[in-house]
Amino acid sequence: MITIELSNPPDNLCDYTYNFCWNSDFNPDSLIPYQQGTEYTYREMVDHLKKKDTVQIIGDVGKRLAQGMGTSISHLGGSGKIENAGNIIIDGDVGAEAGMGMVAGNLYIKGNIGEPMGNMVEVQSDREGYRKFVSITELVCKELQQKLLRNKLEGNNLLLNDGILRNTLAARCNCESSITVEGNTGNGSGLLMERGMLLIKGDSGMNTAAHLNGGTVYVEGKCEAFAGAYMKNGILLAEDAGSHVGTDMKGGTIYSKKKANIDPPAKKGKIGREDIRTIRKLTDAGRFEVLRYNKYEAGEEGKYITIKMRDGSLVRRPVD
Repeated sequence: MITIELSNPPDNLCDYTYNFCWNSDFNPDSLIPYQQGTEYTYREMVDHLKKKDTVQIIGDVGKRLAQGMGTSISHLGGSGKIENAGNIIIDGDVGAEAGMGMVAGNLYIKGNIGEPMGNMVEVQSDREGYRKFVSITELVCKELQQKLLRNKLEGNNLLLNDGILRNTLAARCNCESSITVEGNTGNGSGLLMERGMLLIKGDSGMNTAAHLNGGTVYVEGKCEAFAGAYMKNGILLAEDAGSHVGTDMKGGTIYSKKKANIDPPAKKGKIGREDIRTIRKLTDAGRFEVLRYNKYEAGEEGKYITIKMRDGSLVRRPVD
């Protein structure tokens, strides 16, 4: 077991993505700041967890703890698949966005935890004095024998009704599970899903169904910007898919009852019989109501340029 004591809370501890390592300002082999008597690097902490070992942190930690935990990250030369992971024990408080994209392993937390959370849920702890959190993806796909303190789990069907806002919910889900949220979700809902169903009975944040590669994401309310970005396969259905929909999508289908503002190469498609069956199956909409939906799919990619607007937003336009 690795034990590290901190005098102040650093961000991105045990972050499998190394804070998106293509950022040249961050070196995963640099020393973690605020250590007391040890000299561990960010990479050493992650490598230890990959061996299914335990990391104990004494003190508070900052944002994005355990981001991508349990994933063989493709942009770091990995397979992009789910792997086993170890345990993180925190003797202190944890900042927001802990467990974003987390797909394996356990978090034991003695103090408070900030919101939004990541892709995790609290279960009955097997360590006295600590709260225990597990990945939602691992919970439903491996049907972990864990007792939820709140929410409801039957087999691989999960109902989340605890009112907690979560980012990257159902990330990398690769089984025929069903996850239902009674309320809103944060950014990245359905990120990199391959199979299963995610039903959001509320609104969702930015990048809903981003990199979707199978399965279905149904948002009864509104999505924020960039829904369906980089989609490869699967279905996103929403009352209002929002703006910048389908940016760089390669495949899959997006349905939006309200007309969406799309980005290339997304294009508007024609509602056919199979589309009608799909929408009615998901929404129980009547025959005429189904025809009010808009369908979007991937068009030809072509060549585009990115223009930075005065408000700081980015817009992609085809090259003439």
